Amino acid sequence: MAQVTVTIDGKAYRMACDEGQEEHLISLAERFDRYVGHLKDSFGEIGDQRITVMAGIMVMDELVELQKRIKGMETEVATLRKTRDEALLKADKQDSALTGVILELAERIEAVAVKISNGDSSDQAPSG
Repeated sequence: MAQVTVTIDGKAYRMACDEGQEEHLISLAERFDRYVGHLKDSFGEIGDQRITVMAGIMVMDELVELQKRIKGMETEVATLRKTRDEALLKADKQDSALTGVILELAERIEAVAVKISNGDSSDQAPSG
């Protein structure tokens, strides 16, 4: 288990983390420290514990908003997938219908070609 020292509000805290996660933990601590600094700038010295709790609540509020956005995006993705699947199904049905029509036309053309090659004039208009 790795250990790093992070600084929050000018105070150093020694913390343990998984190997390879040191930079991530330091980055998180730096972000949290910015929340604390912002609150101190806004409210002044109102007590370390109160500032830390307020910063934690701000982070949780941000997390909840992001979770709401993710849920909305997941719903949108599901709707888009359903719409895509319906469009693909409709396209497949149209392709099948078109293929059937083309095959039918090809058969009729072949039949006409056979009649013409056999000299069958029953389909020809009378000359006159």
